[in-house]
Amino acid sequence: MNYHPPCPQPEKVMGLCPHSDPSALTILLQVNETQGLQVKKDGIWIPILPLPNAFIVNIGDTFEIFSNGIYKSIEHRSMVSLEKERISVATFQSSRLDVILGPASSLVTAHNPPRFKTMGATEFYRGYLNRKLLGKSYVTAMRINHQ
Repeated sequence: MNYHPPCPQPEKVMGLCPHSDPSALTILLQVNETQGLQVKKDGIWIPILPLPNAFIVNIGDTFEIFSNGIYKSIEHRSMVSLEKERISVATFQSSRLDVILGPASSLVTAHNPPRFKTMGATEFYRGYLNRKLLGKSYVTAMRINHQ
């Protein structure tokens, strides 16, 4: 659960810094329909308008890795409001810790080589949690550079 009280100077506060989730999917409910969630598209922050009784589903880093980059994880952040509190509830669909994370073998071909490193899920999550929460820096560090 995330709780962001109203703030008299919202331009000076960020509710949650820009990041992508390490999970495969994040399902988010904006409980009181207060605007604050933003996603980054083409370098621009776009506010997500809350809809009553609607869930938001974000693709996370492990989904981007598993799909070999076909689906991109979503960089997002949360801003606070001048007048209203913001409450949201997030649930995460993640892999078990005893599996190997990497591109699905069916998506890797001679013409489409693996775009991400393969590693154990425990190592992946440990690496994510030991880094500074900063944009999509961790999934970017997992990329294989084919030149």
